[in-house]
Amino acid sequence: MKFVHRLAYYLFGLLLGGMFLVFFFQKKKTEFCYMPNCRVLKDLRSKPITYSKEAEAKINEKWVTLEDIKKCLQDGEVDFDKSNKPFEQGKLYIIEGKNANNEAITVEMINYTERVVLKDVKKQ
Repeated sequence: MKFVHRLAYYLFGLLLGGMFLVFFFQKKKTEFCYMPNCRVLKDLRSKPITYSKEAEAKINEKWVTLEDIKKCLQDGEVDFDKSNKPFEQGKLYIIEGKNANNEAITVEMINYTERVVLKDVKKQ
């Protein structure tokens, strides 16, 4: 069998297998979280969140809401140069995102084994 025919069979099988996987995983609503940014955000979302006094004061100022924080945990970018540092028996993560007014904000969170603490929220 010529190489061109083998390549055509291979690509056809690869296409069928890819279509099957896309169809199968769309039904399950699974999420592929293999990149570091996605894994950190998913870990932070999976734990209960408590708020520091600094963060509660910023939320009470009304320029940032809890929905903005949740959106940052969904779509934000983790700054790994400043993050993953030991901090008060946990790890500090800096997440950059946007609030409802489309202003850039920075969310500081401390990740413990059982919970996450929202340390501070800053405008950039």
